[in-house]
Amino acid sequence: MKTFMVERSLKGISMEQLGSAQKATIQKAGQMTKSGTPVSYLHSTFVPGDGRCLCMFQAEDAKDVEKLNRECNIPFEKVTEAMHLPPGK
Repeated sequence: MKTFMVERSLKGISMEQLGSAQKATIQKAGQMTKSGTPVSYLHSTFVPGDGRCLCMFQAEDAKDVEKLNRECNIPFEKVTEAMHLPPGK
């Protein structure tokens, strides 16, 4: 599977709304995976000062990540293939 970064502008979102969006994303990824389209939510980074949010997913295709976000009604600007680079051990 490939890693994808979803870029969002969520200025003005409350922490409760952000948590609900994250929960919906995780649930939708599970539903899609069970129905044969593997998608995994990895994590998000949110910058409250300006509302920027970067969310990381794993999937076979960017279109699957876009579909997940549209069906969850979570706004996004773009989905880009990215590389996850954890520190070496």
